[in-house]
Amino acid sequence: MDIGIVRETYVGETRVPLIPLAVGELVRQGHRVVIQSEAGLASGFDDQAYRDVGATIVYSTDEAFSRARIVLKVYPPSRDEYRRLEAGQILFSFLDLSLATRETLELLISRRVSAIGFEAIEESGGERPVLTAMSEIAGALIVPISAHYLQARQGGRGILLGGAPGVAPATVVVLGAGVVGASAALAASALGAHVIVLDRDVARLRALVARNLAGIITSTASPYNLRRFVPVADVLVGAVFLTMEATPHLLDHDLIRRMRPGSVFVDVAIDQGGCSTTSRPTTILDPVYVEEGVLHFGVPNIPALVPRTATVALSNVLLPYLERLAAVGAEAVLAEGGPLARGFYTHDGVCLKRRIAQPLSLPFRDIAE
Repeated sequence: MDIGIVRETYVGETRVPLIPLAVGELVRQGHRVVIQSEAGLASGFDDQAYRDVGATIVYSTDEAFSRARIVLKVYPPSRDEYRRLEAGQILFSFLDLSLATRETLELLISRRVSAIGFEAIEESGGERPVLTAMSEIAGALIVPISAHYLQARQGGRGILLGGAPGVAPATVVVLGAGVVGASAALAASALGAHVIVLDRDVARLRALVARNLAGIITSTASPYNLRRFVPVADVLVGAVFLTMEATPHLLDHDLIRRMRPGSVFVDVAIDQGGCSTTSRPTTILDPVYVEEGVLHFGVPNIPALVPRTATVALSNVLLPYLERLAAVGAEAVLAEGGPLARGFYTHDGVCLKRRIAQPLSLPFRDIAE
């Protein structure tokens, strides 16, 4: 199977899907891997490292696409990249197609592209291994990001996250107790912050309490509790995630306005639309803006801040799925069912996700068929 790795073009995106060791394993198995020049440079892997394991270096995006049966990326493709896809290719990347335009989905369907989203790969127990690997890193980064923007020089309230002897710590309010939210809550608690976590799923809150040694306050994410806790937050973390759906706006301008000036809002759900009407995407090069007196951090690709760690973690979890896909092809993967099959959004001219197809009246087929 011919596999093409495309250099990322989104502002500040520094990850690459596979490290040289993983590429070498695919080459050893008989696959041909082409990688666009400097695709791995920001992660610490130069072109020679990929040449040494048998990859072919190409010097244009067109060539990386045209020589590939499987097009491999990290960040969801741009409109230009979608238009480069050829009939029958397999697109394997983070896709987040629950927010895609009708034009994008119609292109994938008309060109009979097999579109597989990293975020949609789902094990039998509901775990999403590729998404989890990146979510753990994003969750760990939220605390240093928040601590940085709380500094007065950055426009923040000028407070230390963990406080000081005789000085109360910051209050961190986390919306969502999934992988990102739990990671952020535990990290903030370990530094001594006062942490409050809200979620609609009491089982998630119970699991978080069981893991915590320092003490975290948990509460249900009711409208009453949002109005109660959001205004007292020095740091507000939006870590809400719904499968195959846009993130609901749990917060609005009025509620954000009630927060203290210089507070920090990190909306990790921005890649699914954000959980506040005040949220909008930003980039790593220009990460914050002020709305209603609150610093908003809306970077959708937070793990790209630590590309070496993120790339190795992504490559480790991605390789087994890619090996299977390259070995047997899309049709066989779908016939087998299982985690990778559940990652398919489109295949052979139809959409395989009912929640996406039906609202747009697109051709749909159940994956079991």
